[in-house]
Amino acid sequence: MQLWKLHKVPILVSIISIVLYLYFGYALERTQHSYLLLSYFSLFLLFLILLSKTELSFKTYAFIAFGFRAIFIFSIPNLSQDFYRFIWDGRLILEGINPYLFSPDNFMLNGKFPIAQAQELFEGMGALSSGHYSNYPPINQLCFIIAGLFSGKSILGSVITLRLLIIAADFGIMHYGMKLLKTLRLPVKSIFLYLLNPFIIIELTGNLHFEGVMLFFLVWSLYLLHKSRWQLAAVVFAFSVSVKLIPLIFLPLFFQKLGWKKSIGFYAIVGLITLILFLPFYTDQFIINYTETVGLWFQNFEFNASLYYFMRTLGYMFRGWNEIAIIGKIIPALVVLVIILLSVFRTNRSTIQLVSAMLLGLTFYYFTATTVHPWYIATLLLLSVFTNYKFPLVWTAVIILSYLAYGEKGFNESLYVIVIEYLLVYGVFIWEVLLKRSIPFLFAHEQMHSIEET
Repeated sequence: MQLWKLHKVPILVSIISIVLYLYFGYALERTQHSYLLLSYFSLFLLFLILLSKTELSFKTYAFIAFGFRAIFIFSIPNLSQDFYRFIWDGRLILEGINPYLFSPDNFMLNGKFPIAQAQELFEGMGALSSGHYSNYPPINQLCFIIAGLFSGKSILGSVITLRLLIIAADFGIMHYGMKLLKTLRLPVKSIFLYLLNPFIIIELTGNLHFEGVMLFFLVWSLYLLHKSRWQLAAVVFAFSVSVKLIPLIFLPLFFQKLGWKKSIGFYAIVGLITLILFLPFYTDQFIINYTETVGLWFQNFEFNASLYYFMRTLGYMFRGWNEIAIIGKIIPALVVLVIILLSVFRTNRSTIQLVSAMLLGLTFYYFTATTVHPWYIATLLLLSVFTNYKFPLVWTAVIILSYLAYGEKGFNESLYVIVIEYLLVYGVFIWEVLLKRSIPFLFAHEQMHSIEET
């Protein structure tokens, strides 16, 4: 009774959140747009209310955060079908077949069934995935292999195994995120802007996206780097790259913090470890297939883009057709240029300055990218925990609008919905980054930019 009197609001918020997460995990379909938005925005509001309860301890927040994750353990993802491909790749490797050399179509359209439940997995992953070679790096593939080893021929068993790996990675993010915040003399509870965020719980734990595993290695690497253990930081950073390639974009930004000699050593270690991890899959055809598959994300796929859609519209107006093949080549060059400018003309010597540069560089990439899936924003959110910027938090609130493209009659993006999403994100971004106006928020990092690191 005393507990109820002291913590009535957090208890009520947690109970309502549990009900909504149960609905999200076991009943909701992504084509049920009204229920989807109502449930998600309700969860986000409850998340903000819960964070406002400053009397709650770190352990209490952690218990709630991982309690919410536990709700999803036995659920089949309902907002994404990528997990079918994860299971396919893992089982394929266990059969001794290189997933970078054969697409699912190579087998199934020729009447071959190389793994258990091949037909079910093939139909579940969809034509977009089945028609292409695997693009998942080796440590990500290792997770898929583990799922295959521990689940036998059970799809649900594979899902549970993959989910436990992602939850374990979130424990690692909490551990090293807390340690890094503490050494930077920032509020350690800020890590719950990530761990309690319904976007993270639904997209990573619920929908089985491995950004969380990549981010575990990334935040661990940043902590080691802050402690001047740059050699080990480079090894761990290579592990992060070997889950998702996106951390490669950050490499030029380390130059100022490390200096010439250490930077060369850092880059050499990252390159060597990454090559070693890819080595078991290496063939001449692997290089061709992998570069071709990665290139598709720049020159073929389109989803939830912002500046790219504007450039595409101009292409239709002046050329009469979609210029994605040309724009897709320009965008990587622009991103590289911006990253170089950030690494040369911006001061990135302290850890906070470095993380801020990483956040801004990756944000520019996503602002210009042809494809921005919701789970991509997880990296921006975690990096923002160590800065004063809140625009990634706003983005995690509105990114759910991208799912309105999936209707009962198929896929159809509404530009009006995309404009609403990005008007909010760009508005906060301009306010914070260009106008340099801070947005007061929970666990605010007071005078962060003036902090002197020891």
